[in-house]
Amino acid sequence: QVQLQESGPGLVKPSQMLSLTCNVSGGSITTSYYAWSWIRRPPGKGLEWMGAIAYDGSTYYTPSLKSRTSISRDTSKNQFSLQLSSVTPEDTAVYYCARGVEGYFSDYDEFDYWGQGTQVTVSS
Repeated sequence: QVQLQESGPGLVKPSQMLSLTCNVSGGSITTSYYAWSWIRRPPGKGLEWMGAIAYDGSTYYTPSLKSRTSISRDTSKNQFSLQLSSVTPEDTAVYYCARGVEGYFSDYDEFDYWGQGTQVTVSS
């Protein structure tokens, strides 16, 4: 059973960087052909796929966030991380990490394991 757990600060000040980590257990983040994504849900809105890092280290980002987003991994710890720079209150959301298949990022039904989500609020 694969389990994902998000961790990071719940409050970030505007213009600062948001950093979250997803710890994965029960499966390796280097297993072909999975990709490990960050997805968020702003209050009152739908899910937004932000980006992913694949089993081979390849990264993918949604165009609207690409300039502010970086996803990396630590294979020795079996975890991957999100950094979102220059945050604004519009980045307030519940942030999820999830496992999917590389290249299949538009259908949320394709993600088979999800973390419980972590609330991040951007406020001064």
